[in-house]
Amino acid sequence: MTKAAIKPGTAGAAAPAAAGGFAVYVHWPFCLAKCPYCDFNSHVRHAPPDQARFLAAFRREIGHMRALSGPQRAESVFFGGGTPSLMAPETVGGILDAIDEAWPLAGDAEVTLEANPTSVEATRFAGYRAAGVNRVSLGVQALDDADLKGLGRMHSVAEALAAVAVARAAFDRVSFDLIYARPGQTPDAWAAELARALAEGCEHLSLYQLTIEPGTPFERLYGAGKLILPDDEASRALWDVTQEVTAAAGLPAYEVSNHARAGAQARHNLVYWRYGTYAGIGPGAHGRLLLDGARRATLTERAPEAWLACVEAAGHGIVEDTALTAAEQADEMLLMGLRLREGVDLSRHAGLAGRPLDDGRIAALQADGLVVRAGDRLQVTAEGFPVLNAVIAALAG
Repeated sequence: MTKAAIKPGTAGAAAPAAAGGFAVYVHWPFCLAKCPYCDFNSHVRHAPPDQARFLAAFRREIGHMRALSGPQRAESVFFGGGTPSLMAPETVGGILDAIDEAWPLAGDAEVTLEANPTSVEATRFAGYRAAGVNRVSLGVQALDDADLKGLGRMHSVAEALAAVAVARAAFDRVSFDLIYARPGQTPDAWAAELARALAEGCEHLSLYQLTIEPGTPFERLYGAGKLILPDDEASRALWDVTQEVTAAAGLPAYEVSNHARAGAQARHNLVYWRYGTYAGIGPGAHGRLLLDGARRATLTERAPEAWLACVEAAGHGIVEDTALTAAEQADEMLLMGLRLREGVDLSRHAGLAGRPLDDGRIAALQADGLVVRAGDRLQVTAEGFPVLNAVIAALAG
């Protein structure tokens, strides 16, 4: 692993076509407040960041990554964070212009922006649409005001639902997130909350089980016994309700935590899960690029101001560059691909690993009803998804 070790490839040479597609991730690292459950690379600043300066830096890093990747056509762009909806629409538009110049956007490219559902941020939605965003993902997180307060969110249920309505008027494609397995949450209460969410008519829902992440305020509260989460049995009941209610409404799970109507899957995330390649732009952004036929993992400087200084001095903020071994690539593909209902292509996995998965391990998991083989694909079953980590460990070990 070396700092800034990547060297640009031959100018104008076409990059090898990568299975899974090519995408661009842009990280905006700033938030108005840090949620107590969040371990993302997000930062609170008392003074607003200089967006013109950051835009110039994003442009420079995009140019550097383009020199590394060679010509590509971007299938999707995702603005994540942090809180990207704190950006001015002009900043978003400037970044998209730079991306389109570097990696021409496909005619049907998906361009997603994560947003908080506050009334202030909702006023920017029309501007984002004009800038080129065609999909928005709203961090609603709960449809219960007391739980929103407990999660450290800055909006109410009424404000969130109003923002969803504004988003649906501005964008053809709208998704929002909810967190379940919250303290004291019952299956009946969660079923009612899901029904209310589904009544909004959005095409996509991301439904995440609350987990305790290292270094967060929730970890400290949990360790002190001041935060009590549902036990394994209660969490499984909440999982089952999630699958039943969404499937009945026509939004079955296509990935462990993501549910969509037919054809409305998040195309950007599918690039990750199908083990495609992507450029990671901005503070703390991860990337996976094919360089001279080798798959490399990139990571940029996490601290926003340090990243900015790196880009202004060197044209990029890359601090880690790792050539992935065949075994590492195969493990990553398995880790990502088995999250999908469609599973993984066993031939492709064997090509990366240099050997097929162990038939005995697959057979043992099949006997337990945790996986199935469908032609040349290996898929996790409905019973296997709640214990997905154990399934992956059994296959990759």
